[in-house]
Amino acid sequence: MNQFELENASKKMTLAIRTRNPQISTDILAALQTLYSLEEVAGVMLVTVERLLFWSDSEAVVWTVRNVIPPQLMSEIQRITSVAVYQRLIGKGLIPGQDFSVDGHGKLLLNDRAKTAVLAH
Repeated sequence: MNQFELENASKKMTLAIRTRNPQISTDILAALQTLYSLEEVAGVMLVTVERLLFWSDSEAVVWTVRNVIPPQLMSEIQRITSVAVYQRLIGKGLIPGQDFSVDGHGKLLLNDRAKTAVLAH
């Protein structure tokens, strides 16, 4: 997936989600899943969520998680974001296995020090 395809796919998903019509959103998502890998579709959804948050539409993000994103795609999104957060925490001097870790399902586990570092950006 190149930058143009990512932008185009994210734009379509964003507009579909803003309609709050689950059929439109799931149809576009299904079409993307036939064209791109799971990792690429997860990337599209991450860009889409970022866009919605930029527009201060957090309700659309919650609606999307509840109504559009299937479990397999959600797991891939969590995997991608866990790696990014993991790298960020190491960069802030936190210690893997002591301050944070990842469980067998890819869920990030944080102690209080790591939670503070994540919230501090």
